[in-house]
Amino acid sequence: MLFAMVTLLVCYWLLSGLGGIRQVKGSRTMMSLEGEQFLLQAGEQAQIKLHLRLPRLMPLPYIIVREVMKRHNGDSWAFEDSVVPQVRGEAVLVYNTPPLERGKYEFVGTECTSEDIFGLMEHRGTFQANGQFRVLPRTVFIPNWQLYSRNSRLPGPETAISNSRRETTQINGVRDYVYGDRISRIHWNATARTGTWKSKEFEHESLPKTVLVLDAHKIGYASTQQLELAVSVTASLLEYGSRERISMGLCTLGKELCRFAPAEGYIERQQMIHHLVDIDADGYGSHKRRLEEIREFFPAGSFFILISPLADETAMSILNWAKTRQMTPYQIEIGASSQREATRSHWQSALHNRGIKAVHVASLQDFPAVMGGGLA
Repeated sequence: MLFAMVTLLVCYWLLSGLGGIRQVKGSRTMMSLEGEQFLLQAGEQAQIKLHLRLPRLMPLPYIIVREVMKRHNGDSWAFEDSVVPQVRGEAVLVYNTPPLERGKYEFVGTECTSEDIFGLMEHRGTFQANGQFRVLPRTVFIPNWQLYSRNSRLPGPETAISNSRRETTQINGVRDYVYGDRISRIHWNATARTGTWKSKEFEHESLPKTVLVLDAHKIGYASTQQLELAVSVTASLLEYGSRERISMGLCTLGKELCRFAPAEGYIERQQMIHHLVDIDADGYGSHKRRLEEIREFFPAGSFFILISPLADETAMSILNWAKTRQMTPYQIEIGASSQREATRSHWQSALHNRGIKAVHVASLQDFPAVMGGGLA
């Protein structure tokens, strides 16, 4: 009798080790906490739902699930929880990630651990469930970007990028009547055809092409937060350009020199924003020399927007280079918390004396006011 019991117990352990938790399989579903569409922005959380499928013939009292999520820069997070399998050999585990920063994320092999029904032996099994996703950079809404206001004392074109761009005489379509529209603007044919008041929609004046140049060199950035601010500033400007139909391009001076030609299309703009997802401050070498290598990329007469923490001769040489290429230079200086006010004022004055417009950004929350002319 004892021999039979021991034999059955050994057979059970062997079957549990070979055909139990080792045969576990699973799939992963990811969604944002706000909705079904999985499109995250930095600072948001993801909800992960893990579906486990177990052999039905081998009952397991519980399963301990351990997952590791890795970011493109090497950071990793471990998640561990327990779940009780259902009678049909299935189990579902749902958990939320911490607030995530921008980047590419992926899950490595999922490890499942369980004990036999007697609690005497522990068995492990692993499986790989695809789970890769991206987290977009933080952005802020910019209501107005005033490159050169009419009250500016700096030389150059008196151009303001704002919601009140002047209209041309070219009709671009028909829209609903808005109280205050002049009689000459009413589209009589469309009004008679639809039975409601309609007005003519005119095309706006075209603006010079704009190229955003993001400095991603190792030198200059005192902290990771400063780099994140620079990336968020760039992404916010790209979103603004998309809303205002501005032909905008992107050039990043990282380890690899990447560039996207100025365009107004949604697809091109999304390519630029997704390029910013995993960019790091890994560039090196001379800024000016690298720009000179792709000088044909920068169209004459365009706005050259330098987004950089540099406030020295290197930044000055870049901006002067843009002027020699018949572009309008403009710097968005990414400030650091340790930067002194006197240093900032001295740099702003130096650029002002050379006819170069610049703004200082210390936080993403202040960025809309800075770009609208509220702060300098």
